[in-house]
Amino acid sequence: MPETHTPQAGDARAADNDVVALLMRQHGDIRNLFDEVEQSRGEERRDAFRRLARLLAVHETAEEEVVHPFARRALPGGEQVVEDRLAEERAAKETLAALDELDTDDPKFMLQLMKLRKDVQEHARAEERYEFTHIRRSTDADGLATLAKAVKAAEAMAPTRPHPGVESAKANVALGPVAALVDRTKDAVRKAMNKD
Repeated sequence: MPETHTPQAGDARAADNDVVALLMRQHGDIRNLFDEVEQSRGEERRDAFRRLARLLAVHETAEEEVVHPFARRALPGGEQVVEDRLAEERAAKETLAALDELDTDDPKFMLQLMKLRKDVQEHARAEERYEFTHIRRSTDADGLATLAKAVKAAEAMAPTRPHPGVESAKANVALGPVAALVDRTKDAVRKAMNKD
């Protein structure tokens, strides 16, 4: 079976100069990775799940550090919009963290994955409706490009695993670099031991 590669967040080769387009592309990548995890078995499933977990972790971190602070300031009712998204993110991170502890062959894994998929899809639809649409309307092309650059920079420093309870820019600044270093160390060990 040919190796499947789904683009990952923060790909420096991508010409993403519009934050909404960048985040929408990532939402599509996340949907594709859920499909890949569901349709694969064994090592292929483990690999697809690791890529999914990493993409979800860096995507949410970038939104928490860049998109949500912008939405709080610039959107009508932005404070409540962001608080609602953060509650959704926390629930998804908790499910993702629990999944990360299970073996992908565990019978409980697919049940939890389906719950996570439902929660993530509902969260993505809410972001697209309540944040992304308003960001596009309230920001010019230069602003969208600046936000896209900031998202990619945040992704480069983001943890690669879920950290429930870290859903604010302030918490990400405090924990982000340490968590990212720990996560990247774990990633390197897994790779060195051929477990990823």
